[in-house]
Amino acid sequence: MAINLSKGQKINLKKENGSDLTSFCVGANWGAIESKGLFGGMKKKAVDLDLSAGIFDNDKNMADVIYFGKLKSAGVSHSGDDTTGDVDGDDGLDNEVIQINLSQIPANIDNIVFVLNSFQGQDFATIPFASIRLYDGTPSRVNEIVASYNIASDAQFSGFVSMILGKLYRRNGEWKFSAIGEPTKDKKLEQTLQTVQQKYL
Repeated sequence: MAINLSKGQKINLKKENGSDLTSFCVGANWGAIESKGLFGGMKKKAVDLDLSAGIFDNDKNMADVIYFGKLKSAGVSHSGDDTTGDVDGDDGLDNEVIQINLSQIPANIDNIVFVLNSFQGQDFATIPFASIRLYDGTPSRVNEIVASYNIASDAQFSGFVSMILGKLYRRNGEWKFSAIGEPTKDKKLEQTLQTVQQKYL
């Protein structure tokens, strides 16, 4: 069974059978905003959220950033920009996915932090569903969900357009995942990553 993460929870990267998870995906999923149309029907407004990963070395310096404008780094790749969200309800796949291959991560990298920014400044509270999950599979196929974290249902995100989702971190040669789930007052990715560097490494 997948773990439903709560804020601050840390997990080891294991499959259901107990084997180590070394290649996996971190995906963000969200829906388009519904509103009443001029003649009473419902209309959908596209939502452009951006899932990004800040990659930090063991001196807490930023070594790389993976986002819609740079899709690949050693051991980390991004599925590409989704500018609409799920218009017809949750389709079961994530809108943006970052794939991780731990065996290809350079030895000097200790933290990979996942953040979500609302590109058009749409308040997280207005987005009908938003979640992050860690799973075994590819951007188009989910084999086994290891952990999921529902962020849309949390009132603390009301009024914010940037959040720190969670981080992969290396301790004593072993990788773990921590659910952070903190909104930030930042408006842009660059500012969000500065907040990560100052507070969350």
